[in-house]
Amino acid sequence: MPASHIRPVIRRAVRDDDAALAALDRRTWSPLHAVQPGPPPAGDPFFDAVHLPSHFLVAEYEGRVAGYLRLIAPTSLPAHAHVRQIQGLAVDTWARGRGIARALLEAACAESLRQGAARITLRVLGHNAPARRLYESAGFVVEGILPGEYLIEGEYVDDVLMGRRLTV
Repeated sequence: MPASHIRPVIRRAVRDDDAALAALDRRTWSPLHAVQPGPPPAGDPFFDAVHLPSHFLVAEYEGRVAGYLRLIAPTSLPAHAHVRQIQGLAVDTWARGRGIARALLEAACAESLRQGAARITLRVLGHNAPARRLYESAGFVVEGILPGEYLIEGEYVDDVLMGRRLTV
């Protein structure tokens, strides 16, 4: 089957994904999307007390871990229970252009609905035009901008808030 017809497999992360996801995180780190300086050091675990396997969807492509997406409730407030938030999306460099990010977004929306959410939100850096185009093509709209919210490599960068309704 041609590569263009192969669909990624999206699944929940498991503890055994730690090393593969940590390595992917190091390979894909960029100031285009990261507000933390530098990639995480080799040997640092991917999962910790705040970043649990249950928060992540993993994309596999041709049997290899190709990407991940972190999906969580943005707060523990009952009034906020109808919202899920994407707090990280990464696709390995070798897997780009194969529909991995789109498949992860579709799976995140489906999982959010399964969890009873009516909305899904995310934040993206203003200078990350490729990610913004991807999110817009997946139905997300800009709902707010925090101008110059981050100072990254000597430049002020906007924090763009995007969201999408999941129900009619």
